[in-house]
Amino acid sequence: MGGIVDFAVAFPSARADIRAMHSASGVALADLARITHCESFPVLADGERSWELALGAARTVLDRTGVPASRIRQVVYAGSGEWDRPFWSPAAKVGHLLGADDAHCYEVANFCNAGMTAIRLLCAAGALNEGEYALVLVSDRLSRMVDYRDPDSKALFNFGDAAAAVLLQGGAGRFRFLHSAMRTDGSWADYYAGEPADGRVLIKRTAHRTGLADAYVRQFTALVDENLAAVGRTRDNIAHFLINHGDRDMHERLLGSLGIPAERSVFNYDRLAHMGGADTLIALGDLRDAGRLRSGDLIMLATSAMGFSWGITTLEYQG
Repeated sequence: MGGIVDFAVAFPSARADIRAMHSASGVALADLARITHCESFPVLADGERSWELALGAARTVLDRTGVPASRIRQVVYAGSGEWDRPFWSPAAKVGHLLGADDAHCYEVANFCNAGMTAIRLLCAAGALNEGEYALVLVSDRLSRMVDYRDPDSKALFNFGDAAAAVLLQGGAGRFRFLHSAMRTDGSWADYYAGEPADGRVLIKRTAHRTGLADAYVRQFTALVDENLAAVGRTRDNIAHFLINHGDRDMHERLLGSLGIPAERSVFNYDRLAHMGGADTLIALGDLRDAGRLRSGDLIMLATSAMGFSWGITTLEYQG
């Protein structure tokens, strides 16, 4: 088994503002505020590339830990598959620039669940030998695929951009990987899809369908209980439950359904929207930086993705 040694997050230089969204779409500011929960949030600037954010986050982690890039055996770039360039490997680009010349570099595409999918694969028994390192890069360009001119796409107007780099090691690490469970309901596969337009890909939703909110609660609840059974714990043992920031109402509903107090989670909606697959790592970093983690804390990361996939990843903080 493996674990997380350290991780870092990088944010882009531009910001999306709901006033500009209002001007482009005609959607009322109050309605937009109910979706984003903040007036502005980080997005990629024109010409800014997500792989460069991931590279910066990776350099921060390697500098902070003192781990030489030559010791990294795998570099995995995780996201939607809609990279900065078509038919191209961002993992290979970042691995080369870091100097991870002996690493196998490849991509994992599972949208906002991709980062945890990669961590699950690399922390499985036999994936990393004791003392071996791997680097997971979580990055996307979601804001560049949202059409602010389309009022029917307003549910996606909270899509921001960020990148995270997670250094894994064979062995426990600072955050020991305990278990991960994931599942997909393919009946929702066509609910959202990309469409080429004006030289870019825009995310479009098909006709509205009810039941997705119920599916979130049902799938996450089942996966939480599966994780707890695997590690021999109960819901009362969950010290921190972190969820991606796609929908605040869903966040609160899920906590209530699970009986987890709000103070055991992190709410960044007042300053950040949905930062893609980096959401739960941003929240985990907030806990770490605020000194709120204690040795032995059981941490669950709840991630979901278009497709639709859901995952729960359970870590134990080692101090």
